[in-house]
Amino acid sequence: MSDKEAVDRLVVHYNELKEEIHKVIIGQDEVVDEVLISIFSRAHCLLVGVPGLAKTLLVNTIAETLGLSFNRIQFTPDLMPSDIVGSEILDETKNFKFIKGPLFANVLLADEINRTPPKTQSALLEAMQERRVTAAATTYDLPAPFFVLATQNPIEQEGTYPLPEAQLDRFMFNIWVDYPSYVEELAIVKATTSDTKIALRKVLTAEQIMDYQELIRRIPVADNVLEYAVKLVGKTRVNNPGVPQITKDFITWGAGPRASQYLIVGAKCHAALQGRYSPDIDDVKAVAKAILRHRLVRNYRAEAEGYSMDRIIEELL
Repeated sequence: MSDKEAVDRLVVHYNELKEEIHKVIIGQDEVVDEVLISIFSRAHCLLVGVPGLAKTLLVNTIAETLGLSFNRIQFTPDLMPSDIVGSEILDETKNFKFIKGPLFANVLLADEINRTPPKTQSALLEAMQERRVTAAATTYDLPAPFFVLATQNPIEQEGTYPLPEAQLDRFMFNIWVDYPSYVEELAIVKATTSDTKIALRKVLTAEQIMDYQELIRRIPVADNVLEYAVKLVGKTRVNNPGVPQITKDFITWGAGPRASQYLIVGAKCHAALQGRYSPDIDDVKAVAKAILRHRLVRNYRAEAEGYSMDRIIEELL
């Protein structure tokens, strides 16, 4: 099968996936799109929103429709790294045996990831970047494909531990989950206060997902699109010559090279899911907010003058 035919088949599967997901998830079209883009891009994403917006249900539903194994970790202040990765125990033969933790799944939901201390948060770093973990000097490969979909509550800051920049940078997307509209909320209440049970169909296998991930990497990109992505990221760095005034006024730290990489991979995936065989600048713009919003650091002036991160990115675009 040619890459062109593979893209056409991806579009069919993508539409089937969305149809299955929306049997359970009402609205949140942009959120669903961005989570699927991160999955087909072989990346992780962070879902940020207030409680009760079905973030956990969304991740569970996507894992079920993709036919992948799924584990959930509820992060708490007393959670230890061994609770995530696993630990060695002495078995009945008096030999040490490694018991795998919940990290060993295709889809890991890290619920309220900012509720646990940095020591435990850092246990995810190697897993997210290398797709493997080390315990007792032994390295274990994680199942493929592997995704971390983390949730975070932006309101309650008491008793939380903000994610370090190194870990934030490993998430491709920072996805803002907003309140539903009136019509959507009405439909949610009707659907969830009855005894109706919804059976979901598995649309893709793990092997098909990995094939599509390889396909996304093979999609060609024009030089002008590459240049636009790199220049856009360069505009966020205060010390670069010729940066826009808004960067000088409101940004303390800009995005690193990983942002440029994700802009291109995300643009490739966005184009492919629309049935196009190469991305253009509009595809870069379509994924820019979710990629940049957690990689830029605003200064006090931006907060005082009410410049949100999304507003700054819009002006940079």
